[in-house]
Amino acid sequence: MSKQEHPYQPPPKWIDRFIERFCAPELVEEVLGDLHERYYLRAKKEGEMKARRSYGREVLAYVRPSIFRRPSIHFNISISTDMIRNYFFVAVRNITRNKAFSFINILGLALGMTCSLLIFLWVQDEYSIDDFHANSEQLFSVYQRSYNDGEIKAAHATPALLSEELKEAVPEVIHASVFAAGGKRNFRVGEEIFEMKGGSAGADFFKMFSYPLVQGTPETALAASASVAISRDMAITFFDSPESALGKTLTLDDKQDLMVTAVFENPPSNASAQFDCLISSATWIEQAPALKRWNINVTPTYIQLLPQADPVIVEAKIKNFLDTYLEPSSNYRAELGLQSFSDVYLHSGFENGEPSGGRIEYVRIFSGIAVFILLIACINFMNLATARSVKRSKEIGIRKVIGAARHTLTSQFIGETILFAIIAIAASIVLVTLLLPYFNNLTGKQLALPVTQPLFLLILISLTLITGLIAGSYPAFFLSSLQPTRVLKGTLKFSSRAVWFRKGLVVFQFVLSILLIVVTLVISQQTTYIQNKHLGYERENLLYIPMRGDLPSKYHVFKQAASSLPGIQQVDRTGNLFLRMRATNLQVDWEGKAPNTVVPFANSRVGYDYVKTMGLEVIEGRDFSRKFSTDSASFLVNEEAVKRMGFDEPIGKSVTLNGIKGPIIGVLKDFHFYSLHEPIQPLVVGLNENLPFGVALVRTEQGKTKEALASLEQAYKKINPNLPFNFFFVDEEYQKLYRSEQIITRLSNVFGGLAIFISCLGLLGLAMFSAEQRVKEIGIRKVLGASVNSIVTLFSKDFLKLVGMAFIIATPIAWFFMSDWLQGYAYRIELSWWVFALAGVLALLVTLLTISFQSIKAALANPVDSLRNE
Repeated sequence: MSKQEHPYQPPPKWIDRFIERFCAPELVEEVLGDLHERYYLRAKKEGEMKARRSYGREVLAYVRPSIFRRPSIHFNISISTDMIRNYFFVAVRNITRNKAFSFINILGLALGMTCSLLIFLWVQDEYSIDDFHANSEQLFSVYQRSYNDGEIKAAHATPALLSEELKEAVPEVIHASVFAAGGKRNFRVGEEIFEMKGGSAGADFFKMFSYPLVQGTPETALAASASVAISRDMAITFFDSPESALGKTLTLDDKQDLMVTAVFENPPSNASAQFDCLISSATWIEQAPALKRWNINVTPTYIQLLPQADPVIVEAKIKNFLDTYLEPSSNYRAELGLQSFSDVYLHSGFENGEPSGGRIEYVRIFSGIAVFILLIACINFMNLATARSVKRSKEIGIRKVIGAARHTLTSQFIGETILFAIIAIAASIVLVTLLLPYFNNLTGKQLALPVTQPLFLLILISLTLITGLIAGSYPAFFLSSLQPTRVLKGTLKFSSRAVWFRKGLVVFQFVLSILLIVVTLVISQQTTYIQNKHLGYERENLLYIPMRGDLPSKYHVFKQAASSLPGIQQVDRTGNLFLRMRATNLQVDWEGKAPNTVVPFANSRVGYDYVKTMGLEVIEGRDFSRKFSTDSASFLVNEEAVKRMGFDEPIGKSVTLNGIKGPIIGVLKDFHFYSLHEPIQPLVVGLNENLPFGVALVRTEQGKTKEALASLEQAYKKINPNLPFNFFFVDEEYQKLYRSEQIITRLSNVFGGLAIFISCLGLLGLAMFSAEQRVKEIGIRKVLGASVNSIVTLFSKDFLKLVGMAFIIATPIAWFFMSDWLQGYAYRIELSWWVFALAGVLALLVTLLTISFQSIKAALANPVDSLRNE
């Protein structure tokens, strides 16, 4: 059938050239003739448009691989390579042709990926803590769970003698050790004195944990009393090399000689405990005989089980282990439990006596934030891609007319998005490299880009592909579904479903943004609250000096000298620093106490001026006084102690603390002597100015701290000439109790701000496109007399409605999650309505500021130019 018999256009020329290039020469004429015949028959029967659309498929269905010059496998590879090359050039052309929108998309994706990578590095580091121990599957931490008048509490603090007793009594326990993380101590060799971070551990410590020994053996490292194991760096500092350190003597706090029995490798950065040396636990217990009491819980206990041992069975065996060592009580009972050592760092919290919560909550929060931010960036891409589909509709229509299948178009658009993601991930790696030093300073970590690790490379590839698939999925399916007849006739309109879906994406995006604003506000508000809350004592201008060297025995000389120095208001001492006091002492009795009743108390021994130095308030009775010789056997208690004892008139009632009986002479107004995560606990304070341990408290005058420190150092050096003068400000040490909250607040502020910025990028892109699409409408409105304000209002109201809907959805979700998070604090802020209102107002303001520039620009444009350009 010849062309003259049909009033139709011939089939596409490029397909004919395709056949001429690849088909065997002797078959070209036959193949083309047959295909053209089929084309004209279809055009007559179904119409020219359908015939042209199916012509390409007819070629692939009709032509057999055997008639081509190359084998079929080579043909398929050639077609695939050409297709990929074509897709690549089309994608690059679209990127360069629409520079503003391409920049917005790439910047949004790059920022989202940067946040995700930074959070991934932080989360990966959190999970890597303590994962280097070879025996990790057999290592467990013993925790103590107590039941007291219906109240259940649990902590990893246990009696100091527990480890050795468990090892003797339980066959499945092959090794056991205490580990008490200490602060910095002064060590001297000859004339050299250095401050090192020390701790205390049992004889089995190096048998259990993977801290390789450079010198010495695990069996002898901490077996003897007065022995110490030091790190490689400490050995080099004092003895020039690890080899020369073994067997040498170190003097602790210019008072006790310790023999170096082992040198271990420096603890890795992912060890939860960082220490320069470990003193044998036998030495530690000798220095503090009170640690031999089973009713004092001060240190974690770690055990290693046999490989074939079942932890559940062992936990059942040791559950009531303490009943042998503690007197039975009607209202108090203590149990032991086991937690895998590898879980302790992230799951250090307890709920109803069971391990629950801890740092893992922050890991989950920021993992969620990473996903949220990446989703926001992907939604930006979806919205801009679908909004700009009008610009590519004719391209899609032509491709479909000449035979492109829908799955081919879908692959093309997803491939384009992956190209965007590849460019974004490259930019993201550059941003992460630049930002990592600041991020490390923010989090207190030492993170680095692990570019040589296969896992990290796999993460980069996965992040790129996942981002490309998520961001490109809806635009690809939407664009590939466009009808070529409507597109080529110029009648393309978005269906109501497509419009609502795009609006839904904007709403979802701002739901996430408002959630992040509320999270940031609440975390920041709670952190500010706990840092600034009045604790019942004056922590400003208050410092403490550890009792080391000869200071305990010459405390009265030091106090007398320091009290007369300029800038010093008060000097006193305490056996237990109040920032570390917890209710663990069970040996407290009182007048009228019910038989077999046990209540845990916090307790401390102090000097005569403790209340004045601390700035505490005596609300009933009196303070300790030198006028009363009997005060050495008298006590002060806090309000919570009075409540737990059940006294209506506590003054004069007798109390027995660790076997010492005396009357209550005063009641202290409750003050916080530990973290605000816990409620105020009952406290008993006794008088003793001759303790061989503790700290000296010094209250300085306002504005004279520098002068006071200089004079204090001189007084200290007269007593301890060979020791450095070490002091600590109470307010700074208090802030350290909330280091995690401070880091989380800073991270929330940064990532919350980035999430809002990425959302604004999407809004800016949509506003630009909307202004471009409504140029003619705006021009006509201005010609008819519309004011700039009315046009700006018209332009903004649709976006503001979407933000309002997002606020309505986000508010109850944010309230639920933040209420649950605040339950972890005994003292917390109340979730006020204004927090959510502020989040909504901020979202609205950010939206207005983002779209105002574009809307005002469109409103001020010359209508004549707008109509002419249209």
